[in-house]
Amino acid sequence: MPQPKRISLEAIPVALEKALRYRLLNEPLEAESICRDILCVDPNHHAALTTLFLALTDQFDLNYGVDLESAKVVLAMISDAFEREYYSGIMYERWGKALFAKETPQKAIPWLHQAMRYFDRAAALSSSDEPDAILRWNTCARFLERHGLTSEYLSDVNRNVDGEYGDDVPPR
Repeated sequence: MPQPKRISLEAIPVALEKALRYRLLNEPLEAESICRDILCVDPNHHAALTTLFLALTDQFDLNYGVDLESAKVVLAMISDAFEREYYSGIMYERWGKALFAKETPQKAIPWLHQAMRYFDRAAALSSSDEPDAILRWNTCARFLERHGLTSEYLSDVNRNVDGEYGDDVPPR
């Protein structure tokens, strides 16, 4: 395999902008690659880490071979407590929705509830003028309600999905 070429430190702002643009264009594989190029030059670049994490979670339902463990490795590199809780919520929300998209709605429920627990913790760490965690919590609640996944499955709210299932890969 050919070895990737290194970008310069000076190229990081332009590269990051391209990574963000590729995410907006629904090309997460390209965004992931660019973020990895940035991190080769600056391993602690915060924006590249968060963009890489989001690009990985964008791929959960695309059969690109990205799983929870891949995202968790990057998540562990994010040092801010609020962001770790918030992005954990995003990871579980997207994993749950990927399972739902694979026509396994019941398997999605505990993952969405796990996401909501992380969003609750993130909201507790944020200021009152920072609504992101609450907005994401509400999105999960509305998703569950829209698809009729709330009433008979409410006992799943206290379930911790980490380690509960031996298979973290969505069915194909």
